[in-house]
Amino acid sequence: MVIVALEQGEPPGRRLVDDDLAVRFLPAPARWLLTATPRKLLRRLAMTAMEREGPGLWASLTCRKSYIADKVGESLDDIDAVVVLGAGFDTLAYRLARKTSVPIFEVDQPVNIARKASAVRRALGAQPSSIHLVPLDFERDNVLEVLTEHGYRPDSRTFLVWEAVTQYLTPEAVHATLERLRPVASGSRLVFTYVRKDFIDGINRYGAETLYRRFRQRQHVWDFGIPPAEVATFLSGHGWRLIEQAGPDLIVQRYVTPTGRNLPASPIEWSAYAEKI
Repeated sequence: MVIVALEQGEPPGRRLVDDDLAVRFLPAPARWLLTATPRKLLRRLAMTAMEREGPGLWASLTCRKSYIADKVGESLDDIDAVVVLGAGFDTLAYRLARKTSVPIFEVDQPVNIARKASAVRRALGAQPSSIHLVPLDFERDNVLEVLTEHGYRPDSRTFLVWEAVTQYLTPEAVHATLERLRPVASGSRLVFTYVRKDFIDGINRYGAETLYRRFRQRQHVWDFGIPPAEVATFLSGHGWRLIEQAGPDLIVQRYVTPTGRNLPASPIEWSAYAEKI
């Protein structure tokens, strides 16, 4: 979200993502840094550091948010609820609440939900009535049961957003989450991001040696990956039909090129868009 906040320093036509709430939702130290340092300088330093860690990461991390927002926006007339799995400090739910009254459920670990509630009170004064905060542990809890306890109706045509979460889970937890969500209504939509399995396995590091050492060797917090060619089969096994994948070529063509900026997109993380069968 710091990256998203820094992108707002670009003129509207050159931004990779639009998010007028990003700065307001950040914790105090990050907000102080953004206000105390010239935004252009800070953005240049951050981009340089990120590109050193993994070529193309800046464009990929910002444009995936634009891709998700576009897909949700296109579906608003056809859905009854939105569920954001692993919401963090993301502002999508609050920007959507300006446009629609459908119930929106933000799901995350209890500590993150508490932090999000505090950030919302600070930034907006009160929690919008259509947005529900749902504490959950993906490794242990049944996501559908917990959502239902917080007012979610399983027969709702739902747009599920699962951004930057799957790589942090075990393969068992990823499969279990999708299997527990199998009862969601036909016509529901899903956007999720994933890391390529060949990167997780260390077979191809795509020039991102620093990223690999950080997340796989030192911290070992990235666990799940999948080859892009297997995503359709993976999804169909849980009752979903793949509609589109957003890899680096699509990201550059759809979101980077129109801004006039010359930025690559990383091949490491992809987004997939699917419909419930």
